[in-house]
Amino acid sequence: MKNLTRKIVVFFTAIFLSISIGSASFADGHGKKILFSIKGPGSGNPFWASVTKGAEEEAKKLGVKLILIAPPQEGDVQAQINQVEDQLAKGVDALALAPGDPNAFAPIVDDAIKSGVPVVFVDTKGINEGVTFIGTNNMNGAELAAKFICDKTPKGSDVAILTGIESQSTALLRRDGAIKGFKNCGLNIVATQTAEWDTAKGRSVTESIILKNPNIKAIFASNDNMGLGAMQALKDADMNDVVVVGFDATPDAATSILKGEMTATIAQFSYNMGAYGVKYALELANGGSIDPNIDTGTQLVTKENANDFK
Repeated sequence: MKNLTRKIVVFFTAIFLSISIGSASFADGHGKKILFSIKGPGSGNPFWASVTKGAEEEAKKLGVKLILIAPPQEGDVQAQINQVEDQLAKGVDALALAPGDPNAFAPIVDDAIKSGVPVVFVDTKGINEGVTFIGTNNMNGAELAAKFICDKTPKGSDVAILTGIESQSTALLRRDGAIKGFKNCGLNIVATQTAEWDTAKGRSVTESIILKNPNIKAIFASNDNMGLGAMQALKDADMNDVVVVGFDATPDAATSILKGEMTATIAQFSYNMGAYGVKYALELANGGSIDPNIDTGTQLVTKENANDFK
């Protein structure tokens, strides 16, 4: 009888431990597949490399199986759509998405949610209602850049704005924040042109702008790649007194600032975007709820603190 009792105790203890381990695994992410789709490859782009690092390290910490995908180049929306649809068809528990084109992705996001796959937007806000956005308050960040330029530039001076890919909310919000800031302090916006987040295009667009506006005193570039391109065009034209402010605080931008080339940049914490994307997608996959907006933060970076971002 004692042996039978012992066997029963052992049996139920094993069941209890099995349930406990299973519950712990569910809580900390084991067995969950999180699909994370970014807009461009991390190689050659410090911003997406940082997002990738944040996502991978958070996934490892939480025990999540991370499926991280990116199109061959930023702006290749169709490639990104194809990748996401392919992975969704294979089955995932949640999707963290930086949409290359929010309009194009809207039906895919709706279908994912209807099929039971929760979605969070990272870096770029989509148009689907009720989907949490994790990223920078881009308008506030651009206004911060504009205020810095206003403080460095005489009232009435000519200034220009380089924008990103204008189908993306990130580009539009940074553009609009800069316009608002410049108008508030009385600067004269002579050009607002896209350079599509690209360094070479930033250079060529700036060459065109300064040819028509030789008295320009400042340029706000909506990301550091374009800012570094603008800086090269200004160097080539021997225009060394133009204030150039970027956005992202990449290591290359920080180095440029420390050399006395670019004047400043706005730090957005791309690592947090990756980490929070995984963390909050898992929270939804586990049946939890999260805030509709999760701000990953912004900070002005000048010579005084640029070493922190190298």
